[in-house]
Amino acid sequence: MQRGVNAPVLVLNNKTQRNQGRKAQLDNITASLAVADIIRTTLGPRAMLKMVLDPMGGIVLTNDGNCILREIDCHHPSAKSIIAISRTQDEEVGDGTTSVIILAGEMMKVATPFMARNMHPTVICTAYMHALTDAVDYMKEIAREIDLEDQEAIMEIVRSSIATKFTSRWGDLICALAIKCVRTVAKTLEDGSVEIDTKKYARIEKMPGGMVDDCRVLDGIVLWKDVTHPKMRRRIENPRIMMLDCGLEYRKGESQTNIEMKNERDFERYLQIEEDAIREICDNIIALTPDIVLCEKGCSDLAQHFLVEAGISVIRRNKKWEMTRLARAVGGILCNRPALMSESDIGTRCGLFEVRKVGDEYFSFFDQCENPKACSVILRGAGKDILQEVERNLMDAMNVVRNIFKDPKVLPGGGATEMAVATHLRQKANTVQGQMAFPYKAVADGLEVIPRTLCQNCGADTIRIMTQLRASHAEGNIFMGIDGEKGTLADVESELNLWEPFVVKESSIKTSMEAACMLLRIDDIVSGVTSAELENYLAGK
Repeated sequence: MQRGVNAPVLVLNNKTQRNQGRKAQLDNITASLAVADIIRTTLGPRAMLKMVLDPMGGIVLTNDGNCILREIDCHHPSAKSIIAISRTQDEEVGDGTTSVIILAGEMMKVATPFMARNMHPTVICTAYMHALTDAVDYMKEIAREIDLEDQEAIMEIVRSSIATKFTSRWGDLICALAIKCVRTVAKTLEDGSVEIDTKKYARIEKMPGGMVDDCRVLDGIVLWKDVTHPKMRRRIENPRIMMLDCGLEYRKGESQTNIEMKNERDFERYLQIEEDAIREICDNIIALTPDIVLCEKGCSDLAQHFLVEAGISVIRRNKKWEMTRLARAVGGILCNRPALMSESDIGTRCGLFEVRKVGDEYFSFFDQCENPKACSVILRGAGKDILQEVERNLMDAMNVVRNIFKDPKVLPGGGATEMAVATHLRQKANTVQGQMAFPYKAVADGLEVIPRTLCQNCGADTIRIMTQLRASHAEGNIFMGIDGEKGTLADVESELNLWEPFVVKESSIKTSMEAACMLLRIDDIVSGVTSAELENYLAGK
């Protein structure tokens, strides 16, 4: 008799936790639904706000899906993957972060019955991918192109995005700020493409106090700085601006400097050399007759003295990205040595330089710039929490405008697009052969979660409204959607005039479907040793 033939072979550590097969798949589905349920009530114009305490003790008040999930400390690996797609959506298109999480959770949920019937996950994922391809093709068919010169049409699209946010009561103001900001930053490259980098060249400055109605986009840049000397000019019209990424002081030794002095005259000579070096730098600056000098590093007292006598104002210790934006706005070039600079390196497109006091802080305004390709947005409001939420909403609006400029196609909002795609997929499911037809049709049921959630969040009779909406789309009325304010059916084309960018809808459906397919194909979850055990092992204990 052979012994040990059927004995289990232990490959993993005894302390390792492992979920396999059906249990692992159901755990992933449960975790995805748990994440989706957190932010389900933040969708639509009647959305609820969430109050989240961050690790530093601060308070975040928002209904932005990505912002809420970013502050949540999550340990489940599948839940982390779902949260990551919200961040991806925010970075790629800047809007639809709540929709993508709700869609991903629902796509996992509708796959549960097929898992219970032992349908292979690969079959489900293949059906999902076929449905995704057909859905995107159909959305391209019903999409409309808009004229980028039509300001009112763009305003309507941005207004649709802002309607679900905290700042909806100031909708037109936020829309105007976003459109002006993107138009300012937009730059046509040599190959004909349009570069719109709002993160790099559009800076939002939050200044507590005042009213939200006081928000505006500057035709230039504002810096949180003051001039270095009280006698320097604080208001200059049509200034000549010089930008340096060096310091206005003598060069110090990199690590260690030894100087041998034999008598007191050597020390005086050493001080004289320092003064001559600073005087030479200042003489090179004065030769180009600038009105303002900005440098990245320090400015010594002696340099300030020489420049004040020449009537030049100095702003020191500016950050590199501030100088890059300023150079783009005023037309100058950021240089390293004043001796190598010429007239063409001086920025001359600024109309007014002024130091103003806002609240308790001093700000340097470079305003009235001629054709600036960088700008600052001044946000005013009652408190810090309100300003942070206004900033998040404005960033979403700017991303929507950027998407429209890059791809001027729009789709009907209010859940009409999702319902139209769901109706199309149900009809197409009759042509799908084999067992793939069932998960293919389930995608259509999953897409209905968006209009259904809009109904639930405004307190409507969900079953009645969804039945009427389904019947309306079956008759071919693809523009019938949900009025998120009243909880009734409405034509989003003629009544609500509710449109959303094509790239946002496309990215939401693609990202959510691909994330669901990835998680459904997991059949084994292995959690290794804890961090404490790993540290002990590496330390040799």
